[in-house]
Amino acid sequence: MRTEDVLAASRTGVWVWDQARGVGVLDATAAALFGLDAAPTTLSQAAIRSRIPIQDWMEMQRVAVLEQSEGRVAECEFRVVDDTGRVLRTLRVRLNRVVGEGLVGTLVEVPSFAEREGPEHERPGGFDWDWERAREAFVLEAGQALSEASTPQEVLREAAALAMPGFSPDGIAIYSREGDRLWLAEYHGTPIDTSGLNFPMDISARYPAAEVLRTGRAVYLSTPEEYAERYPRYWPVIAQYHRSSWAYLPLVVAGRLIGSWLVAFTHPVDFTLENRAMLSTLARLLAQALSRTFLQDTERELAADLQHTMRPSPRPVVPGMQVAARYVPTGGGLRVGGDWYDVIPLPSGRVALVIGDVQGHDVRAAAVMAQLRIALRAYASEGHRPDAVLSRASRFLAGLTGGDAAGDDPRFATCLYLEVDPPTGTLDVARAGHLDPGMVLTDGRLLTRPTAGGLPLGVGGMEGAGGDYPTTRLNLQPGEILLLCTDGLVETGHRDLDVGWARLGRALRGLSGMELGDLADALIESVQEPTAEIPGHAVTATTALARADRDDIALVLLRRPAGVAGEPSEPSGVPGVPGVPGVSSRVRRLVLVVGQSEPAKIAEARRELTAMLHEWVDAERVFGAVLMLSELLANVLRHTDGDALLVAELSGQPGDRLLRIEVSDPSDQLPHLREPGELASSGRGLLLMDSLCDAWGSAPRGMGKTTWFELHERQPAEDEGSGT
Repeated sequence: MRTEDVLAASRTGVWVWDQARGVGVLDATAAALFGLDAAPTTLSQAAIRSRIPIQDWMEMQRVAVLEQSEGRVAECEFRVVDDTGRVLRTLRVRLNRVVGEGLVGTLVEVPSFAEREGPEHERPGGFDWDWERAREAFVLEAGQALSEASTPQEVLREAAALAMPGFSPDGIAIYSREGDRLWLAEYHGTPIDTSGLNFPMDISARYPAAEVLRTGRAVYLSTPEEYAERYPRYWPVIAQYHRSSWAYLPLVVAGRLIGSWLVAFTHPVDFTLENRAMLSTLARLLAQALSRTFLQDTERELAADLQHTMRPSPRPVVPGMQVAARYVPTGGGLRVGGDWYDVIPLPSGRVALVIGDVQGHDVRAAAVMAQLRIALRAYASEGHRPDAVLSRASRFLAGLTGGDAAGDDPRFATCLYLEVDPPTGTLDVARAGHLDPGMVLTDGRLLTRPTAGGLPLGVGGMEGAGGDYPTTRLNLQPGEILLLCTDGLVETGHRDLDVGWARLGRALRGLSGMELGDLADALIESVQEPTAEIPGHAVTATTALARADRDDIALVLLRRPAGVAGEPSEPSGVPGVPGVPGVSSRVRRLVLVVGQSEPAKIAEARRELTAMLHEWVDAERVFGAVLMLSELLANVLRHTDGDALLVAELSGQPGDRLLRIEVSDPSDQLPHLREPGELASSGRGLLLMDSLCDAWGSAPRGMGKTTWFELHERQPAEDEGSGT
C-alpha cells in the first residue's frame, strides 16, 4: 500500500508551501479539509488566509518562527472558516522546512476546543465572529509585513497577500500620475486584459482611479450597478472581469498624493464605516511602505552610480601578471565610503598599485576619496617615486580638508602605494598608516610582510603633512600572490589584526592555486565566517549586530605567474621542477635594508627569515640561521658607518633546500676568524657562525664588502665539512 493511500485513508492531508512562487500546493485530502473540492489544488497566500481567522494565522506564524529557529518540527492548531466567518472545523498542522522544497507538512482534523474542554473553554470566535478584534489584528499584521518589505515589488506582493475571512481581494492595482496622464503601475491578482482601458489615459477622464488622483478622496463601489451608473464609459470593459465590489483609495504620504490603490472583490462587500476605516488605514500603511522603498531604490541607484564613477576598471591590468580587485560596501545609507584602490601605468613602464581608506563612511568621505585618488594618480603619472607621491598626497589632503572654515571637517587617510616591476617581481612599497601587505606563498601559507611606514595622509595640517615615507623593497617570486586590503577585511567585528590575519590564512588554505578572481571572492566571503559558529536560534539577532560591525572592504590580489622572466616552464599539473612530479624548486628571496638609525629592523629581519623557513622541520637549524643573521646585521651597525643590505635566497627541492644569506655594507675591511681573549667584547660572532653554518665567507663588492653564509635544510654528510 502506498504512503499516499495510507494518508488518504486516515484523512491526513499533505501540503507544500512554495516560497519562490508564494503559493501552497494541497493534495485532495488537504483541499477537502479546507472546505474545497476534494482534488489537488494550488492556492495563493491570499486565498489561504481568507479561510483562516487572523488570530490563528498570526499564532501559526509565531509558532513556526519560534520552533524553526530551534530546529524542531512546528505544530499548532487553527480554525477553518467560510466567507461569513462560520467555523467549519479545527485542524492540526505539523510543518518543517526542507532544503529545496520550502515548508512541507501534514493536516489532520481534531476536535474543537469546546468539544474537548467544554463550551466554557471555547476560544474567541466560533459562530459569533469577533469582527472588530479580527480587523485590529489584521491591520497590525499587515503593518508588520509591509514594514519588513525592502523593495516596491515586495511591498506589492505583501499587499496582494493581505486577506482574512470576509476580506479576500481578487486583485489589487497601483495607479500613478505622470504629468496629466494616469498610468497603471502594477497589478496583482487574477490575470485580466487591461488593453481596453487605454492606459495611459488622461487624468481628466471619468475613471475612478483618475478621480481619486484629482480629488484625493476615496471611491467605493459596492455593486456592479453602482459602477455602471457612475462610470458608464468604462463599465463595458470592467464588466468582463466579473467583479462585484471595488474600492479606490488615495495613497498619501506627508500630505503628498503619490498614487491610488484599487482593491477589487468577486463577492459583494458592504463598505461600512468600519470597513472603510480599515481600508483607509491599510492604504496609509501601503503608501508609507511604497514611499520608503522607492527612496531606498533611489539610494541604491545613486550608490551604484557613485561606485561606478569613483572606482577604476573592475578588471585592472598589470602586464605579465595576473590581478584581481574587489570593492564591497558593507555600510548603510548610500553604501559608499572612503575605501578605494587604483592601478596606474607609470612613465617608466612600471605599474603602481594603490589601496587606501579615507576616514568616515559617509558621502563626505566618498567625495574626499575621489579627489585624493585623482591627485595620487596625477602625482604618480608625473614619475615621482613612491615616497614623493605619498608626501605630495599628504599635503594635498591637508589642504583639502584642514582649511574648511565652513564645516571644519578635517579628514585623514591611510594608504599603501607600491611600484611593481613585472619582469623582475620587484616591489617598492611606501606606506602611510595602512595595513602591511600580505604575501601568499606557493604552498598557500599567508605571511604579512612588514614595511617601513609614515603617518596617515593629511595628519599634522599643512605644516606637518608631507613627512617622511620610507620605501621598502620586496620581491614577488613566481607563483606567489601579493595581497593588499583595507581594514574591513581584517578587523571586521572588532577583531584585532592577529585574529583577522589568522582568519584570512585559514580561508586561503589549499586555495592558492585557484583562479585569482575566485580567490578574491573566497576572501570576501570569509568575512561571514563567524556566523557559521553561532547556534541556529541566535543567528537572526547576531547577524544584524555583525552587519553593524562590518566595514567597507577594498581588496587587490597580484600574482606573478610561474615560468616568467626566464623561469623554466612546467609540465602540466606539476608546480615546480620540470620533469619532477610534485616537486617545487621556486626560489624565495628576501631583500631588506637596515639603516644605522633602525636597529629595531633587525627583529623584523629575524621574523622575515623565520617565515621564509616555515617549512623546515629542524627547528635548531632555523634557530641557527636566525642567530647568524642577527650577528651579521649587528656587526654592520656596530663596526661600520653605513647601512646593511640583506639578501636572503632559498632554493632547491623541498627537504633538500639551500639557504644563502648575504649582508653587504660600505666598509672594505674583511672579517677574519680569531680567538678572542677571555675579556674581549667582540670576535665571537664569526666563531659562532663557523660552527653553525655549512659554509661562509666574505668578498669585496664595489666600495664595500659582502659577508655570506649557507645552510642546508638537512645536515650535510660529515665528510663535506664546512668551509670559508
